[in-house]
Amino acid sequence: MNEEKTSFWKKDSVRSVIASLLSILIGLLAGTLLILIVGCTNKSLGFQSAWEGIRLVFFGLFSTGRDATGALTFGFNPASMGNMLFRAMPLIMTGLSVAVAFKTGLFNIGAPGQYLMGTLVSLSVALGIPSESVPVGIIWLLAFLGGMLAGALWGAIPGLLKALLNINEVLACIMTNWIAANLVTWMFDISSFKNVTEGTKSGYIYKTTFNGVATPKLGLDQLFPGSQVNAGILVAIILAIVVYIIMEKTVFGYELKACGANRHAARYAGIPDKRNIVLSMAIAGALAGAGAALYWLSGNTEFYWNTYQALPGVGFNGIPVALLAVNNPIAVIFTGIFMAMLDIVGLQLTNLTAYNEYITDVIISVIVYLSAFSLLIQMMLTGRKKKLVVEANKTTTADIPAEAETQPLDVPPEDIPDIPMEEAPQVPEQPEEGGEQA
Repeated sequence: MNEEKTSFWKKDSVRSVIASLLSILIGLLAGTLLILIVGCTNKSLGFQSAWEGIRLVFFGLFSTGRDATGALTFGFNPASMGNMLFRAMPLIMTGLSVAVAFKTGLFNIGAPGQYLMGTLVSLSVALGIPSESVPVGIIWLLAFLGGMLAGALWGAIPGLLKALLNINEVLACIMTNWIAANLVTWMFDISSFKNVTEGTKSGYIYKTTFNGVATPKLGLDQLFPGSQVNAGILVAIILAIVVYIIMEKTVFGYELKACGANRHAARYAGIPDKRNIVLSMAIAGALAGAGAALYWLSGNTEFYWNTYQALPGVGFNGIPVALLAVNNPIAVIFTGIFMAMLDIVGLQLTNLTAYNEYITDVIISVIVYLSAFSLLIQMMLTGRKKKLVVEANKTTTADIPAEAETQPLDVPPEDIPDIPMEEAPQVPEQPEEGGEQA
């Protein structure tokens, strides 16, 4: 029984989970320490305010506001939970985008640009096709597939540059990010999708509900009343499962990971490395574009097209989501939900205390920083494991007596047949090469 428990804790997957959980815990403790420092050094806040902020950091998802006396109250909050799932939807998709690239040995920092291109195409299709002529469901499907295709094409550009010209994908992705930002800004600026109905909405694009297009709720609005959640979260989970099956259970996924492990060895084995590099970046871009399509096709929010000032943060937040999940597509679902929970906590801090959401930004930053160390912890543990195996092998060899190494095997005499030499079978002589057989 003890051996089974020991072997369980020695598994690399278990150690990966432990390292990720330690990163999350240390990040939360760092946020707690920051709140204490700010609260205790600011006379207008004090320890009581700091204690409320700490409670919200850990239990903000269950906050229901304040009672008549001004004290914080906690309980089941379906609106916060539903909004958490809605915010997790694009994070799961961008996390999958980064994880797929990591699996194939590539660093997809171009998820923000791919997300923007998915936004451009999905919104243009959803608002450009008149719902009076085409059914709303078909428009939604075309917009979603268009967003995926746009992200795939934009992700394939760094892949082509990497495969054909050996240009570093990080530099290529940074270039494509800013090209996408300015391209999206220009395209929406000259389009007819700007919200001109409301004068205060300058720089905003209409919601997809303006054309009657919106992701169906499928009863989730009844399960989480008052929230923005819809069936998009189910689509994201299904896509994560599909990615896991492709990467772990198919030959194509094995070839992609082989190229990531050693491109030259994969080529020697007959695997087309250039093709797989382009395909992996295209798949990563398609997932980021799908995240944008799911988010904006919900009909819950409007898109601000002046994106040249800052790239969408959801694209970069896919990096810590993938790192915390150790590039496992199934784990990305849970890490994406966790990062979305931190967003909800930030809103609760802003609405209920004197603190703001930047506290959660610090927590996320610490988690991102420590997530890199989680890989180091795994390497250290793996190295220690190998060392113990070598020592065990040496001990096993040392336990064998020296005389046993040179002692011949004992064969019972009765097992050896006594064949006289004259009765032994004669081996016919082989004719010389080129001669005739007698």
